[in-house]
Amino acid sequence: MKADHPDFIRATATSYDAIAGDYTARFSDWAGVPTFDRALIDGFAALVRERGREPVADVGSGPGTVTARMHGLGVPVFGVDVSPGMVALARRNHPALRFHVGSMTSLDLPDATLGGVLALYSVIHVPDEALAGVFAEFRRVLVPGGYLLLAFQLGDGERTTHLHLAERFGHPVSLDYYLRSPEPVTALLAEAGLALHSTVVREPEGEEKRGRVFVLARRAGRD
Repeated sequence: MKADHPDFIRATATSYDAIAGDYTARFSDWAGVPTFDRALIDGFAALVRERGREPVADVGSGPGTVTARMHGLGVPVFGVDVSPGMVALARRNHPALRFHVGSMTSLDLPDATLGGVLALYSVIHVPDEALAGVFAEFRRVLVPGGYLLLAFQLGDGERTTHLHLAERFGHPVSLDYYLRSPEPVTALLAEAGLALHSTVVREPEGEEKRGRVFVLARRAGRD
């Protein structure tokens, strides 16, 4: 990870390197994704295919589970993750797909080249003061009319809920989680030039302790 990346990016990368193997073993099964969530992701793929043939970036791709699903649905897709360890495992598990190390704060991609951006449970590690910049970066790489799908855990009330983990899967980590209600997120998206399409909030399922939020937005402008 580059030295000029923000501290939270470097801490997140180091932490996910430490837990990459355990995380991949736990979250690499598409069938383990809740049925409703799978339907929303599949719907995103359909919207992107209808819009055009530009590629999709799965930002925070982790073990590549969703990246592989998008590929299977006929979407040109690649994965981006801050953790070299996660990228290595994704490449091993999905050798036909492209994954590279990168940060959502500074994507190594040209302007207006993507038909879609997926950021599923990756902006949860971005503090409030950096979130607007991340959304501006998403807008930059999207073509006019391109889609963004966010997913994140629901916070408590209107203010961001901040949690810190020093251990996960038995490994020492330094992971900050920022859980939010939809309204401040959609307001920042609008400021970044990303028009809201829809917001879905669902209740916790199974072992989940918090609800889940899905936000679909689109870069303003003509296709």
